[in-house]
Amino acid sequence: MTDLDALVGDLDRRLAEADAVLTTRYPGDRGVRQPVHTVYVPGDQYSVGTVDAWAAEAKAALDAHGGSAAEFALAASLSADARLHEQVYERVRAKLDDEPIEDLRIDFEDGYGTRSDAEEDAAVVGAARALAETVKAGSAPPYHGLRIKSLEAPSRRRGVRTLDLFVGELASAGALTAGFVITLAKVTSVEQIEAMVVVLDAVERAHSVPKLGFEIQIETPQSILGPDGIALIPRMITAGAGRVTGLHYGTYDYSASLGVAAAYQSMEHPVADHAKDVMQLAAAGTGIFVSDGSTNVLPVGDRTAVHAAWRLHARLVRRSLERGIYQGWDMHPAQLPTRYLATYTFYREGLDTAAARLRAYTGHGESGYLDEPATAAALAGYVLRAVDCGATTQPEIDQLTGLDEAALAKLARRPLHS
Repeated sequence: MTDLDALVGDLDRRLAEADAVLTTRYPGDRGVRQPVHTVYVPGDQYSVGTVDAWAAEAKAALDAHGGSAAEFALAASLSADARLHEQVYERVRAKLDDEPIEDLRIDFEDGYGTRSDAEEDAAVVGAARALAETVKAGSAPPYHGLRIKSLEAPSRRRGVRTLDLFVGELASAGALTAGFVITLAKVTSVEQIEAMVVVLDAVERAHSVPKLGFEIQIETPQSILGPDGIALIPRMITAGAGRVTGLHYGTYDYSASLGVAAAYQSMEHPVADHAKDVMQLAAAGTGIFVSDGSTNVLPVGDRTAVHAAWRLHARLVRRSLERGIYQGWDMHPAQLPTRYLATYTFYREGLDTAAARLRAYTGHGESGYLDEPATAAALAGYVLRAVDCGATTQPEIDQLTGLDEAALAKLARRPLHS
């Protein structure tokens, strides 16, 4: 008979390095909430009142062009379920009152443009001080931060200076939180990620702040495929030395770089789907968030124009969600209603079925499905995301599934977070 102990001991030695790589490179869910969107505001336009102003404009657009549950649902063309319309509409209204923006990025890249050093310095300091004020008042979005210019040679110095000034202001005000996020734009090489780590090390030392993370913006062909034909995002994640928290798709820079005509540049163009497929593959199991990009068709103008833009936005948000991308960009206040409409509809439409399948999986009923552990993890993750964004509540989930948050987190393979 085989000496099992000796054989397994030999396998442990042979596979030790692969085991270590699997554990460190693919730790799984970070156990923190992923925001449903990132809102971009130009650096010189951000102030203490920005979030309130976005909320007010979003609610005004909703009142003007979607004043009832039925009207709003019809405008966005998402569901024919009247009961669901009412549930979702009430939740969208409440969200715009309580937490209109989940993730805010103060933009010193394309949304800000190129200015003199003195002008950008003043805008950076003003924006950082305003953000610090909202952080200390408890009114800042849960996630908040800035996008800096790329580490390409022409903008390198300016990007680093902006980051240093911004972090310095937040640190001096005691307003640097775990929700602080940095986005690095237009990445074109693994070496730029290595350089970003060097920059963050220096900034942390200069301002005596804890370890900072950052998002990689995927908006160049060079960030997807290297000159040797190798996919570069996995290498970028490794080069990030544990600091990479997100991969964000840049719709228009990426599409334009591949020669797509302006009229056809879109989150749903095949080149966009390919890039995001690569992003999802690279991020799978790492705990790194993946975010879709934006649509530049804004809900402005007359009622017909607003409804058309709402339909497009709602459809694109839903499309991303169905493809397992749970975050996207919003560029205008009137996109907030359809962001939450599409997101809440996605979760509430599937809630009863997901709950029934979880009950069946845990031995408390029949669902008509034979689910395996990986699918059970996805189902539990789905309902936890629904709670995180406000589509449902934990008491409702407890009642539907018979599982509390700790049990769901265990099924979802997610560290329980507060």
